[in-house]
Amino acid sequence: MGVIVTASSRGIGFNVARELLKRNARVVISSRNEENLRKALDELLSYGEVYSVEANLFDQKNLENLVKESWELLGGVDALVWNAGNVRCEPCLLHEATYLDWIEASALHTVAPGYLTTLLIREWLERKRKGVLVYLNSVSIKEPMPPLVLADVTRAGLVQLAKSVSRTYGSKGIRAYSVLLGSFDTPGARENLKAVAEARGKSFEETWEREVLSRTPLRRTGRWSELGSLVAFLLSDEAEYMLGSTVVIDGAMTRSVDL
Repeated sequence: MGVIVTASSRGIGFNVARELLKRNARVVISSRNEENLRKALDELLSYGEVYSVEANLFDQKNLENLVKESWELLGGVDALVWNAGNVRCEPCLLHEATYLDWIEASALHTVAPGYLTTLLIREWLERKRKGVLVYLNSVSIKEPMPPLVLADVTRAGLVQLAKSVSRTYGSKGIRAYSVLLGSFDTPGARENLKAVAEARGKSFEETWEREVLSRTPLRRTGRWSELGSLVAFLLSDEAEYMLGSTVVIDGAMTRSVDL
């Protein structure tokens, strides 16, 4: 299976790419940072067939080129695992956000995944191929975290996107899922928590304990093998009847119950 994983030079995207390579997927990683992308590619080469494409998720031509180059490198794209980093102002509260912050958040968390979806669906329909889309999202869209309000609001639409794709194109073998992640130990997560700790006048360790570890009865972050196994399952034919689903992997940190 040929898979594109976006924003994958570090953090969640990188680790998901590595887990998929371990499970024999062929992967294209992407990032707008050339140096980080080169380092990630060097590290991942030992795990399997992996390629890199430099791509700025805010740029239309870059998104189009990502699909084009990935198709050529992989001999066809079977799946997209969407991942994105943070907008520059986060963590920031609502009253601190500017108009341009909202534009940036919308472009990153709504427009970019939406347009990539459009591009891939066009290719799959034209070539009469099946395809899978997995949008990595956050449980904070269910139980908002105020310092991440821009991401919470703009990422919420990915749930609607997954359902709409599946209902419209499921009969043609194209399906989509939204995966709501809890806490995973990434550089981005630590950077955010450090900023929150400083704003509150607390230590990082105390903030990490309160905002991450104590939120789940397991008192730990998610393991990459757990997330990798989940994504691999959703990409497989075994998850076909789950198309359009919103899947939660958060260690029971959210308190809400959906019926």
